[in-house]
Amino acid sequence: MTRMKTALLAALVAGSAANAAVVNVGDSNAPWLGYMNVSELPSNGGGSVFGSPWGVPDLVSTFDNPNNKLTLSPNTIGDRDPFWYIGGGGPGAAGNKIMEANLYIETTDVLNGQTVTFEGTVLSNTFTAAHTAILFIKDFAPNFSSANVMEIPLVPGPFSFSLATDPGAGRHVQYGFQVKGVNVWVTDTAPFGNAMIVSGVPQPGVLALLGLSGLMVSRRRR
Repeated sequence: MTRMKTALLAALVAGSAANAAVVNVGDSNAPWLGYMNVSELPSNGGGSVFGSPWGVPDLVSTFDNPNNKLTLSPNTIGDRDPFWYIGGGGPGAAGNKIMEANLYIETTDVLNGQTVTFEGTVLSNTFTAAHTAILFIKDFAPNFSSANVMEIPLVPGPFSFSLATDPGAGRHVQYGFQVKGVNVWVTDTAPFGNAMIVSGVPQPGVLALLGLSGLMVSRRRR
């Protein structure tokens, strides 16, 4: 009986491992995609204007491949049209749209039916109240009509969160980052802050230099 229980436990553990996947930030060579949702300012009603695929560089997402680091910055538009900037674009011009920049990797029929865990470390998040930044895992129906979503804010320190995806055929699983806020003229981005994320968990000495060691301990205890 003991041998039977041991064999059954081993089979359950193996099955569990087979239905789990861990993903991380990676570098610019990963198959990243970009999608931008544009809406009016709240003062103009906040209605949706359009959504469309965008190039990764146009999302103002910068990879440092040797260090597996990603920097997310406020979205900028190099068009001076008043559609984008109040009174026309240029240094000091106020943005006229809310930009929701989504940077993600998408798979189809690869991660369905698994517990997908997205992990890494947020080195810093200095975005002001003008922007919000989150991490997400999304599990879409084959026709994108619905989705199961798990998201967390970009808080400095290690992160690890999971979503159990639907096992149905044809489902699309996305994981990545979203920065949402007003568009900013390219020379004016610094005061609005940014966020930096890396794969894995840096060594304790690096975390201490970054002031993140306490965060790592407190999160592990939760």
